[in-house]
Amino acid sequence: MLFNTTGFIVFLIIVLALYYWKALTWKSKKLMLLGASYIFYGLWNPPLILLLWISTIVDWTAGKKLYSEDNASKRKYWLILSILVNLGFLSFFKYGNFLMENFQYILGFIGMEYSPPKWDILLPMGISFYTFQTMSYTIDLYRKKIKPARTFLDFALYVTFFPQLVAGPIVRSNELIPQFYEAKRAKRDQFLLGLLILTIGLFQKTVFADSIFSPVADSVFGSKDALLAIDAWTGVLAFSGQIFFDFAGYSLCAIGIAHMLGMFLPDNFRYPYGSIGFSELWGKWHITLSSWLRDYLYIPLGGNRKGSSRTYINLMLTMLIGGLWHGAAWTFVVWGALHGFYLVIERFCKQIFSISIKSTLSKLLLAFLTFNCVNITWVFFRASDFKNAADLLKSMVFIHGEKAVLTTNHIVLVQLLMFLVFIGHFLMRDKSLVGIIHKTPVWLLSIIWGIMIFGLMIVQTSGEQFIYFQF
Repeated sequence: MLFNTTGFIVFLIIVLALYYWKALTWKSKKLMLLGASYIFYGLWNPPLILLLWISTIVDWTAGKKLYSEDNASKRKYWLILSILVNLGFLSFFKYGNFLMENFQYILGFIGMEYSPPKWDILLPMGISFYTFQTMSYTIDLYRKKIKPARTFLDFALYVTFFPQLVAGPIVRSNELIPQFYEAKRAKRDQFLLGLLILTIGLFQKTVFADSIFSPVADSVFGSKDALLAIDAWTGVLAFSGQIFFDFAGYSLCAIGIAHMLGMFLPDNFRYPYGSIGFSELWGKWHITLSSWLRDYLYIPLGGNRKGSSRTYINLMLTMLIGGLWHGAAWTFVVWGALHGFYLVIERFCKQIFSISIKSTLSKLLLAFLTFNCVNITWVFFRASDFKNAADLLKSMVFIHGEKAVLTTNHIVLVQLLMFLVFIGHFLMRDKSLVGIIHKTPVWLLSIIWGIMIFGLMIVQTSGEQFIYFQF
């Protein structure tokens, strides 16, 4: 089920009506939320609910053993079991075809022919998100940083909580599970704030991502011709806008719905395109994933504690795995490698040069450089293959580009909007959306809210799937 459909609006109204029905006990409401979460997920593909059940049962059992067991070897056994089950499902469903294709290629390279049976593997929606979420639970229990959930119901709801089930934020157990222990009820101001945040998220997804940026990005990345540089850059900027408003829009929808239920989810985006450098970027883009990779991969690898060379290696490994997490293709690995390279270069420069950046102009220029470097990485993220990426990059640097696929209106609209996005992110990079909402006069907020609702009503879309559902 998609947030940006009429069906979901009806579903949400029913859930909220039951949630605020005074006749139901808190336990009954949690059971209702759990059932609603399974319906939300199962309407896409009912049999794949089994994966959620297995993951839930395995990690609940492993978590209890990790908390009660004192024997070090037995504790390690339960942790390994949890990780193997979770990564096993993820590897099979997400990387099965990718691994088989590369195995076949290697055999062909050494002169051996092998024609494997065709695997028709369906990628479960959101498997990367809930896998990382449940893994953090057992890993934190193994490290003795948290206590297990009080009841199986609380843990099952943590795994399947429908607002963030299929595309995050990736919530840690100590952030969400304790919220299930006592009855939650949003006060009027919190409910309205949640409804406004939900509206903003839907507006970002429906109007900006789907209606404005998606058609332009599809035209450019789908072209088989050598494009004019202006068309190539506009298409990449369009995808840059599309993926931000698509993914940030989903996160805002999830956060808004949680607010309406009287609960809180962590921020996932904080104006990333205004970042000054890549360390700052990854503190603002997909925050819950970058913090997960930091805490459960980068730091265990040694972080920055074992010298500069090892730090660079750890950064590259973390970003390579982060790239592969996004998709089972070598283009995603290159995307991750580029970000790792950027982080290494940035860290190296900070160690060699002692530069204090104080002027607004210098910060703006560095932010603009960061933004354009990010746009180059998006080429590999969006391209269907390396040839598509190479052709587009050539066009971007004025090599053999002659074909025009965009109208002047498309070019002007995308360029102008992305300029405003960049400037807006730069000016608001140290602020939060909720903070801005609280500081905005009620009359102005009402006007903006009305404009967004009007925009959602007049835009004709077919309920496009969120980009990150495929990850």
